Amino acid sequence: MRRRDLIAAGAALTVAGAGRNSAWAQPMPVLSEVKKLTVLDLEDLEKAAEKVMSPGPFAYVAGGGGNEWTLRENRKAFERWVIEPLYLSAVGPPDLSTTILGSKLSLPVITAPLGGQGLVHVSADVGMSQGTGEGGGLMMASTASTKTMEEIAAATKGPKWFQLYLPGDRGIAREFLQRAKAAGYTAVALTVDSYAGPNPLRAQRLGYTPVVAQGNYGGRTSAPKGALNWDDVNFVQEASGLPVILKGVLTPDLAIMAVETGMAGIQISNHGGRQLDTMPATLDVLPGIARAVNKRIPIILDGGVRHGIDVLKALALGANAVAIGRPFDFALGLGGWMGVQSAYDRVRSELTQAMRVVGAPTIAQIRPDCVKRANV
Repeated sequence: MRRRDLIAAGAALTVAGAGRNSAWAQPMPVLSEVKKLTVLDLEDLEKAAEKVMSPGPFAYVAGGGGNEWTLRENRKAFERWVIEPLYLSAVGPPDLSTTILGSKLSLPVITAPLGGQGLVHVSADVGMSQGTGEGGGLMMASTASTKTMEEIAAATKGPKWFQLYLPGDRGIAREFLQRAKAAGYTAVALTVDSYAGPNPLRAQRLGYTPVVAQGNYGGRTSAPKGALNWDDVNFVQEASGLPVILKGVLTPDLAIMAVETGMAGIQISNHGGRQLDTMPATLDVLPGIARAVNKRIPIILDGGVRHGIDVLKALALGANAVAIGRPFDFALGLGGWMGVQSAYDRVRSELTQAMRVVGAPTIAQIRPDCVKRANV
C-alpha cells in the first residue's frame, strides 16, 4: 500500500511538472497597457503584477538570491527605525527638490537600473524612462537594457545616468561609455558587486530561465569582466570623462577607498538582494558608511525602499538620494510609463507628509534626529 502511494504521488508530481513546463512554453503575452494607476501603497503593485504577469518573468523580477534572506532584510531594516515627530514647527508644504552631481531633481528618487524590462512591458526601458521623467526622478539606464541607451535617453525629459557592467572587451566598454556621454548621460554608475553571478532560486525552482534582449550590444556578445580591480575603475573614469559612482558599496573601508581614489559618489547596494544571500541590509550599513564618508561625496542607497517614509529615513541616516527598482518595474507592467509616473506620485505624496511631520521644510533639513531606533 505504501509503495503504491509513493508511486502514485510521484506520478502526480511528474504530471504537475509537465503541465508547468508546458505553461512556460506558452507564457502569457507581455503586458502592453498604458494607463494611470491608483497607487495607495507601492507594495500593492507586486501583488497586482503577480496576477497578470507570466509566472516565470514575475519570479525573475520579484525574486532574490538564494533563499532571499537579504531581500527580506532590506525591507525589515526600515522597520527597525521610527519617525520622531516635531509638531508645532509651522512647516507648510515642503520643498522636495535637490541636486546631486549636477542633476536637478524634483524629489531625491532615482529609478534603479533594471535589466530585462522587455519581460515586463512592451515599452520596456523606454516606458520606464518616460515615466521617470514625468515623475520628476532620475533615470539610471542599465547596460543590460532591452532598448538601446540612445532610445532610453531620448524618452526622458529629466536627468539620466548610465549604469555599467564593465564588458570584458575593453573596446566595447569604451564604446559604451562614449555612446553614453554622447546620448546625454551625465554620470556613470560602475557596478562592482555582480561578478560572482546571481542565484535566483525562485525562478530556478519554476524551471524558468529568462531570455533577456541586450539592446546595447547590437547582436555582439561580450561577457562582463569577471574580477574587477582599481585599474578597471581608473579605465572607466578615463574612458567616460564623466563623474563615476561606485555601485555596490557595503563597507566603510570600500567607501573610504572610493573617496580617496576620486569617485564622484557611491551607491550602497546589495543588488536588491539578487546576489550572494545573507549580505547585510543596505539601511543597516548606511550610518557607518555615512560617518566614514563624512559628506565628502554623495551617497545613494537602494534596497527595500517602498514608501516615502523610507526615503526620509534613508536621508536622515546619511543618504543624499535613494534608488527604487522592483516597485517601478511592477508599475511599468501594470500601466506603462503612466504607471511609473503614478508610482512616483505616490512616493512624492508620502515624502511630503513625512517631512511635514518631522518639521523639515527642505531636503537639506532632514536631520538625523528625525528618526530613532525602534524598541524591538
